[in-house]
Amino acid sequence: MKLEVLLSVLKLNIKDLDKMNITSKCTVINQCGKNSFKKYKNFNIYSYDELGTANSRNRGLEKISEDIVILCDDDVVYEKDYEKNIINEFKNNPDADVIIFNLYNPYRKKRIIKKRRRLHLYNSLNYAAYNVAFRRKSILDKNIRMNTLFGPGAIFKSGGDDTLFIVDCLKNKLKMYSSPINIGQIVSDESTWFNGYNEKYFFDKGALFTAISPKNRRFLMRQFLIRHKSVLTNYKLNEAYKIMKKGSDEYLRLVKEKK
Repeated sequence: MKLEVLLSVLKLNIKDLDKMNITSKCTVINQCGKNSFKKYKNFNIYSYDELGTANSRNRGLEKISEDIVILCDDDVVYEKDYEKNIINEFKNNPDADVIIFNLYNPYRKKRIIKKRRRLHLYNSLNYAAYNVAFRRKSILDKNIRMNTLFGPGAIFKSGGDDTLFIVDCLKNKLKMYSSPINIGQIVSDESTWFNGYNEKYFFDKGALFTAISPKNRRFLMRQFLIRHKSVLTNYKLNEAYKIMKKGSDEYLRLVKEKK
């Protein structure tokens, strides 16, 4: 059993790869305005003239070849034993298709995983892509991909591509677990999409909840606003809901247009 890192970057500085402590095989998808391939140490670097984190990871899913894959951003630095620890978790959990690992983020300490447990839809949506490791065969056999309407560089910039990837894994009956093992840390808190609780924020959230469950979109939007009153800094609840509904309607329109 071998591990592969799937790294998405924008305009790669090749020297930055040496700072990330990636010792396993690594497929790099570099969005930089040209199409090319380059080999550098243990890195296979594929460059594309396109934008969008979801597009980047979908490209990577076409290139990966090892048994176990972990998604990665360019602000991650791995622990020395990350490769061994990830592989051991999968060996010790042979029924696990996906495992969510700790990756220390000093800016978001509430997301620390404290115990191993089975994850379901209600307790799995607070994790980022860099927490996610999976069996390559499980993902490819189910043809699971990132939703290209969401994430940095997409129409809806809510970071929802990570969430929807996890949702799709669960909807496809993949078995997902959490692990308290820490495999690395985040060294930057620069968000590529969050600019405050403004109209765009609520618009994109409405689209995200609709992508999660079109049937339950109204319930999900309302419960989000009730449970997270702290985000209502510039809008009343009903005003925010109306904006979210616009985002929801726009998502449904785009999906219908694609068909």
